[in-house]
Amino acid sequence: MKKPVFNFSPGPAMLPAEVMLQAQNEFLNFQGTGMSIMEVSHRSAIFQQVIDKAEADLRKLMSIPSDYKVLFLQGGASTQFAMIPLNLMRKGKAVFLDTGAWSQKAIAEASKYGQTHIVASSKDSNFSYVPSFEKEEIDQEADYLHLTQNNTIFGTRIHSLPVSGKVPLVSDMSSMLLSEEVRVEDYGLIYAGAQKNIGPSGLTIVILREDLIGYAQYSCPKMLNYQTHVDKASMFNTPPTFPIYMTGLVFAWTLKEGGVKAMEEKNMAKSSLLYEYLDQSDFYRPDIASPHRSRMNVCFHTPSPELDIALAKFADEEGCKFIKGHRSVGGIRASLYNAMSIEGVAYLIEILKQFKRRA
Repeated sequence: MKKPVFNFSPGPAMLPAEVMLQAQNEFLNFQGTGMSIMEVSHRSAIFQQVIDKAEADLRKLMSIPSDYKVLFLQGGASTQFAMIPLNLMRKGKAVFLDTGAWSQKAIAEASKYGQTHIVASSKDSNFSYVPSFEKEEIDQEADYLHLTQNNTIFGTRIHSLPVSGKVPLVSDMSSMLLSEEVRVEDYGLIYAGAQKNIGPSGLTIVILREDLIGYAQYSCPKMLNYQTHVDKASMFNTPPTFPIYMTGLVFAWTLKEGGVKAMEEKNMAKSSLLYEYLDQSDFYRPDIASPHRSRMNVCFHTPSPELDIALAKFADEEGCKFIKGHRSVGGIRASLYNAMSIEGVAYLIEILKQFKRRA
């Protein structure tokens, strides 16, 4: 029999099969136009309907308040590392929670435009936990407090938001957006690369509170000014039209599947199933203690680096793709984004059992 294939890649990640089949069906003839959506002008009424529906569906999925703007941008989260301080650093200082490689990249970029203060860090343990801190440790004159809410590389997750007083929270949700319910009004700005839970690579979502817009530094390039994209409703220049279209299909699929609450319930079930097996095993060792674990990126090791490599190869041959850990930490990583089924997780566990018997 042909073996099943399950894509556990951390990103670009798997998309719902139903979405890809719809895109395939419409690829040469979008809604009777005789053209592919890839060929349609972004200035046309046809594409305007696509982007408007995508925004409306995202607002519905996340209950986004009316005083927040939704932007569909290019450049990935890495561009946001510069865009955020260029736009939000009115007083010239920001506070960061240092929980891994992506927060460190954000800190390094922001330090070019103002003062950066690390309020807490887990670097001492190679980012194996989420450090805590008190509200009193946050400079209330800071322009924002930056969090990387789910750490794809290390497999940690911030389960409880810090109390930041009057300092706006800025969150990188690249590997968790739409995987669980969040209160948008708790944040000043949310950003996420699409290539995990919400679409193909090439698109970045920014959800931004209106009162934070319009204060970009004088040196800020026009393309990196949020006001530029707010004024033109994400159409200042040619946007990533095909990723927006695909992301819109994912939004519609998520709504049909029961919305973000249903995704969260499924994700809790998937991650609990895998963590329960790993915790009971005398062969596999989860990297992260229970209070700090990511639901999206489950990281663990076998007894040796050699066995880690062998397991990744064996799993790939058996249809569990891309479970090799990040090069900076090694080991194994299984990413359980929204499109991953619980059947896929159960199959991965069976492969882990098979490998243990062979080892």
